[in-house]
Amino acid sequence: MNGSSGNASLSPNRQRIIALLLCLLPMTALADARFAKTGDFTRDQVTKMARELAESSFEPLPEAPEYLRELDYDEYRAIRFRPDKALWADSNRPYRMQLFHPGVYFNNPVEIAVVEGNKATHLSYSPDLFTVEPPATIQLPQEDIGFAGLRLHTPLNKPDIWDELVVFQGASYFRSIGRHQNYGLSARGLAVKTGAPEGEEFPVFRAFWVEKPSDKANSVVVHALLDSESLTGAYRFTIRPGDQTMMDVEATLFPRVELDNIGLAPGTSMYYFSQSNRQGIDDFRPQVHDSDGLLMVNGRGERIWRPLANPSELQISAFMDTSPIGFGLMQRDRDFAHYQDLEAQYETRPSLWVEPVGDWGEGEVVLTEIPTNAEIHDNIVAFWKPATPLEPQQPFSFAYRLSWGNGPQASPDTLKVLSTRQGRANIAEPGPERLFVIDYAPVNESAALPEALPEATLNASAGRTSNLVVRKNPKTNGYRVSFQLDPQDADLSELSLSLKLPDQRQAEAWVYRWTAE
Repeated sequence: MNGSSGNASLSPNRQRIIALLLCLLPMTALADARFAKTGDFTRDQVTKMARELAESSFEPLPEAPEYLRELDYDEYRAIRFRPDKALWADSNRPYRMQLFHPGVYFNNPVEIAVVEGNKATHLSYSPDLFTVEPPATIQLPQEDIGFAGLRLHTPLNKPDIWDELVVFQGASYFRSIGRHQNYGLSARGLAVKTGAPEGEEFPVFRAFWVEKPSDKANSVVVHALLDSESLTGAYRFTIRPGDQTMMDVEATLFPRVELDNIGLAPGTSMYYFSQSNRQGIDDFRPQVHDSDGLLMVNGRGERIWRPLANPSELQISAFMDTSPIGFGLMQRDRDFAHYQDLEAQYETRPSLWVEPVGDWGEGEVVLTEIPTNAEIHDNIVAFWKPATPLEPQQPFSFAYRLSWGNGPQASPDTLKVLSTRQGRANIAEPGPERLFVIDYAPVNESAALPEALPEATLNASAGRTSNLVVRKNPKTNGYRVSFQLDPQDADLSELSLSLKLPDQRQAEAWVYRWTAE
């Protein structure tokens, strides 16, 4: 979704999903700017606002006028921001900012200000900032109703094309891309009560402050004020575009209540089906997903690969760790032939890698997989859950770096998991036994492999495994590992596979949750 001609950066179906989540929040009538006002500004000011806001109960968000809420999708799409009105379009600055109009799926206006030096200037809504494309005939409001979010453009791929780089729109959702990529998964400011029986809580960014970049700036800074029923927060994003677009995130949370179920640095993605998970799929495409696996590098430096699944029932996996080096949802398969979708171009979707800054201590990487019967749903969530609950009125600060691109780099001779496949083990006499085939290859495809085969270790939490075989795969300059699983009436089995190479090079550990369909 490059360029500046479009109005809505999320697909219509994903907009509907976020809108449904936002509808769970209570709403009130619009009010004057409360946070992003014109006046003095320092980076500590947002932290002060968050602290003071946490001392009172959560107040419902403002709501767009009723007739805007009742627009259909095509009508909403007809409301377009005028590119000539983009902030800094009349300068040589390397960034431009456009704004989103409230309505339909995004009915909770947010406040936005621009910061220059130590002064903030509130951005007031004006109908002159937007056009309504025929045949729609929508009368835009005259009063300051706020905006639905913002997006930043920069010449990411070509010096004469202003590509959309990052979008903040909907609750605390935001997304970005690396060079030559298209939007896929999203990040969020925070996950609260994900997978909890009482239902998930969705924090929102109430206000944004965007620092005006200099003429030669290689980054742009966005501040945001987070709010929800359980807590508030102050966020600072330093965004640097490139082959991998980097975001340095600094945050301080102020809990209103004790919180033992929060997720730091959450990523939200879509996994519908792939070559290892096609049960009940009737689709011409071999694969459909924004992400195909969860990658983790734990505090001991071990690389762990967990292929994603579209389960028949909600499932939550937790990987305990101390001082994690990184984790994230990856789109590892970059071969168009494996997707065959000229429009969605799933092979160009970014991976999202999270690198904690400082010591995050004890906790666990949590992966939530939600059943879905269509690609319109974001059904995958991954985040870090601290082991220690957050205490009421006690500030909690943390920092991390997000990389939107092709994923983290490993040493060239490291063996990574290329693919995971499974099917019935006995073709002649179908039964419950499953055959698994896992392909490994070095990060550098031309790296030499040792003559001796690696030693494989396989574990299963339930059922019986057999016929574990390791062989060289000349097609990938790697190894193929295969084995069979007899569930023996089990409905679930946690599988893990590790390789020990004779030259001591590192190989990713493979973990997988098999479930009976």
